[in-house]
Amino acid sequence: MGALGAFLVWRNGGGAVAAAMWLAALMLVVVLAGAMAELGRRSFGYAERGDDLIVTYGVLVKRLIVVPYGRMQFVDVTAGLLERWMGIATVRMHTAAAATDATIPGLPAADAGPLRDRLARKGEERSMGL
Repeated sequence: MGALGAFLVWRNGGGAVAAAMWLAALMLVVVLAGAMAELGRRSFGYAERGDDLIVTYGVLVKRLIVVPYGRMQFVDVTAGLLERWMGIATVRMHTAAAATDATIPGLPAADAGPLRDRLARKGEERSMGL
């Protein structure tokens, strides 16, 4: 996007002022995108309660998902190549209703496995006969 804008400024005979304005706009977009990404990362949270798991996320629209332990069909941990390199993993809880599936991304890999085990154990204890 930056290269295309620079080409258009150059092609239309824009001088130093036009190039500086394009560079300032590009830097503003990069800073805003970085800020939104950081806010998105910080917005993820979860809490284990007695009978359910609460997952919350969202910057502009806050979302709260409550997953009863007895409704969990299975819990898995995934880590792609980049996630493994960074030492993080994603925990996914699957239920019969796709709307209540929940994901907790960016957990340290050492914490993801024990969390999966705790959730699976609580799900088995509170199984609702699905």
